[in-house]
Amino acid sequence: MKRSLLLLSCTTLLLAGTAWGADTIKIGFNIPMTGDIPKVGESSKLSAEMLKEDINGAGGLQVGKKKYMLEFVYEDNEAKAESAVTTALKLIEKDEILAMVGPNSSKQAVPAGQVANDNQTVMITPWSTNPDTTKDRPWVFRAAFLDPFQGPVAVNFAVEQFKAKTSAVLYDLENDYSKGLAEIFRSEFEKKMGKGTIKSFESHGTKDQDFSAQLTKIIGSKPDFIFVPDNYNQVALIVKQARQLGYKGPFMGSDSWGSSELMTLCGDACKGLFFSTHYAAAGATGATKTFIDRYSKKYGYVPDDVAALTWDATRIVLKAIQDTGGLSGKLKKDRKAIREAMAAIPSFEGITGSMKFDAQGDPVKCAVVVKINDKGEFEFTKSVCP
Repeated sequence: MKRSLLLLSCTTLLLAGTAWGADTIKIGFNIPMTGDIPKVGESSKLSAEMLKEDINGAGGLQVGKKKYMLEFVYEDNEAKAESAVTTALKLIEKDEILAMVGPNSSKQAVPAGQVANDNQTVMITPWSTNPDTTKDRPWVFRAAFLDPFQGPVAVNFAVEQFKAKTSAVLYDLENDYSKGLAEIFRSEFEKKMGKGTIKSFESHGTKDQDFSAQLTKIIGSKPDFIFVPDNYNQVALIVKQARQLGYKGPFMGSDSWGSSELMTLCGDACKGLFFSTHYAAAGATGATKTFIDRYSKKYGYVPDDVAALTWDATRIVLKAIQDTGGLSGKLKKDRKAIREAMAAIPSFEGITGSMKFDAQGDPVKCAVVVKINDKGEFEFTKSVCP
């Protein structure tokens, strides 16, 4: 009898190794809950939790003839590339997730994307705009536009809005996103305005707090505006320090400015500035307004672009799971089915806009330029579509 029980136990363990769970769909979230940009991780988690509560509250996700409860596993990548890699491996190998949402920042998304692709597990990044995140990686997708699109949007808007003929750039040399977008911006600006029109092209490190040396050079070159494709925590320091050094001109920013934490850190110094991003909370309508109102009521503040993009990214994964028509309970087989379903989604109506997916897994979608108004709100100024 004991021997029979032992054999049964061993057989059960072997079977468990091939199945991910009979009644639960497990999705992993590779997000920065500590480190330099914790608000990004918080926004992702809160948005995902609201979506999970909706679906589980309605009895689960219908896949084929069966309903599954959602289980979301949140892991902290500390806003570090190496941590994003180990987090991805943990989620894929130990937690046995069906798919992964995140990382958000390109600095973490690019290396984590390689891990997901190598381990044949679907990954969708809500916020990463660097082309390398998805390039030649059939298992990696995104919900955001790309920097080769965002760069010209920033250039054209700034030239038109500021009547600019020259510019300067300050970027984070250690951040794939910041460095890549800075280079795209320089190339596009010089293509439009001519060689030599970028008066200063300065870099800094991720951990830097004092930007006075770079800003002194930039201000001395007398640009018509300064482009800063940095994370919101760095932007607050840069803008304040530039004003202290006497710079009175405009800044142009990018989607990494879009955190609700920006105004907490920057205050009045950032009012009146512009940046390109994925959606505008102030003045939103339809499903976007419904999301904003619900999130604001539930959590006490207006959702930023990361929250909105996480909502869209997670819903895209869940749609792909539904589109499989049914799950087998075998991890590798179901992961493959989800990837094939993801690749087959022709378009998606998200709260950050309508998107169509290309062969690389990247959405073709519009960008918006917002102005930080006198109330500190991110107010719609212009929409730019491919």
